[in-house]
Amino acid sequence: MAKNRNEILDDFKWDLTKMYPNMEKYEEDIKYVNNSLEEIKKYKGQLGKSVDTLYSALKMMDSINRVASHIYTYSYMKHHEDTRIQEHLANSNRADMLTADVNKALSFLVPEILSIDDSTLDEFLKDEKIAQYHRCLNDILRMKPYTLSEPEEKILAAASEISQVPESTYDMLSYADMQFPEIEDEDGKKVRIDHFNYSTYIKSTNQRVRKDAFEAEFSTYKKYSNTMAATLYGNIKAEIMESSLRGYPSAIYASLYRDNISVDVYENLLNSVHNNIDALSKYINVKKKYLGLDEMNMYDLYLPMARDFSMDIPYDKAKEIILEALKPMGEDYLNIIRRAFDERWIDIYENEGKKGGAYSWGSYDSAPYILMSYTNDLNSMFTLAHELGHSAHSYLSRASQPHIDSSYTIFVAEVASTVNETLLIKYLLKNAKSKEEKIYLLNYYLEQYRTTVYRQTLFAEFEKITHEEVEAKKPMTAGEFNKIFAKLNKLYYGDSCNVNDLIEYEWARIPHFYSNFYVYKYATGFCAASVLSDRILNENGGLEKYIDFLKSGGSKFPLEQLKDAGVDMTNPETVNTSLKIFSNLVDELETLI
Repeated sequence: MAKNRNEILDDFKWDLTKMYPNMEKYEEDIKYVNNSLEEIKKYKGQLGKSVDTLYSALKMMDSINRVASHIYTYSYMKHHEDTRIQEHLANSNRADMLTADVNKALSFLVPEILSIDDSTLDEFLKDEKIAQYHRCLNDILRMKPYTLSEPEEKILAAASEISQVPESTYDMLSYADMQFPEIEDEDGKKVRIDHFNYSTYIKSTNQRVRKDAFEAEFSTYKKYSNTMAATLYGNIKAEIMESSLRGYPSAIYASLYRDNISVDVYENLLNSVHNNIDALSKYINVKKKYLGLDEMNMYDLYLPMARDFSMDIPYDKAKEIILEALKPMGEDYLNIIRRAFDERWIDIYENEGKKGGAYSWGSYDSAPYILMSYTNDLNSMFTLAHELGHSAHSYLSRASQPHIDSSYTIFVAEVASTVNETLLIKYLLKNAKSKEEKIYLLNYYLEQYRTTVYRQTLFAEFEKITHEEVEAKKPMTAGEFNKIFAKLNKLYYGDSCNVNDLIEYEWARIPHFYSNFYVYKYATGFCAASVLSDRILNENGGLEKYIDFLKSGGSKFPLEQLKDAGVDMTNPETVNTSLKIFSNLVDELETLI
């Protein structure tokens, strides 16, 4: 049973008082933003008159966004501590409304900048004072074909608040209102399944417990599937509406274009994974043989190998291991990790009402905080290493870039987190003390491939298909989502696993589907990280290039950043090479058993 938050020692909770020591300062910042939104109106219709006017407007825009982001981030992190606290929910709603007001008030800037004649804008760009906004301005010009008039942009900015409702509804239903049934654990003790302990029981060595946990989890989502379908359908429709109004050929094109990424990168990922399904099937069959199962079910997939071996890793031990594993990253990088541990950047343990999952977040003016629910196992240690990768990336980006260029794209974010994980697993495998430990760790590494490359690509394919269906004007019900998800599971797992009926409801459990075309970046990030980690360990200058990549923030487009670091994601061979590593690891595992 999870503790109440006040029962957890402060040392194990993040310290958000460094963002706002009191609510008076919070209210002052809200007042500053509101006042600034009034003040920036004076620049409307004036941006093309002089470089000084344009500079002043951009500077004020940057300041407004910086403070508003700080308010928004703090409000939601406080809400995520315990989603049941109405005061924090109210503040997160205020932050949503403030963000909508900001977007609405600033909506004139882009259309007006685009209306400045080319010769005048070229002259402005030669002025030194505007240099810090070059990337921002060039990106605005790149978006010109898909930018609407000032009144239209204002309408879309106002509508953005409504478009967030499906995700908010999903969060409240899934994390605050939904109740899961009880099952009996390995000792016959009644336990209630929840978002946090499901991942533990689905790995139980007792198949009955695994099956009961699986059925408890997904039968609950089945019960709520019509509501979940309505929220997901609404989310997809909102994304398609905006992309269509802006003139993009499709929602996927719009989403990738924002990062200057071709849809070919997405489709290459799907094709490469399809071409390497045999390696996944072989892995699952090797696992089934080792575990002595007559049949592999969906609820058996997460069962660790090396049944007589387990790793109990308390949080303090995980810290020690991570610091050892990341030594190849250099002392400056390690000092950032130490600060995360010592300065309460991390909200470590589960508590009642806490948002599920894990993330690294923060504003330009805060620490790069981490939320997670540590459970003393190998997976928790890897989650911690993963989020520390994000936080180190954020720290270096913010320390090296001005606010306007500090936000890196999600496409490269998953590279930084997965490099940490890759270095950790290589360290653990190198230091394995027995055959059973090596089998256990190889299985874990292969599971990372399965869940991060294969599984996330399955999710990415689900997103692509469902968006295409809605773009074709097809209404999407729970039944339609189920059919698509079941078909994909049979494609990915059908040659090696019994695709149990309840798995068709898993789409309702995935919060990332509310961040359109997000999940494919986990897969591409993992593949890029597998190449970069080898270069850090084995190539002279590999670490220096990688640290420069982390420091580059959002100052370049992601594909360019990765090329500078040493990996080309436009080449299908990058994913193929990574999946060849997976296949070789499966072969190595097979020889051990």
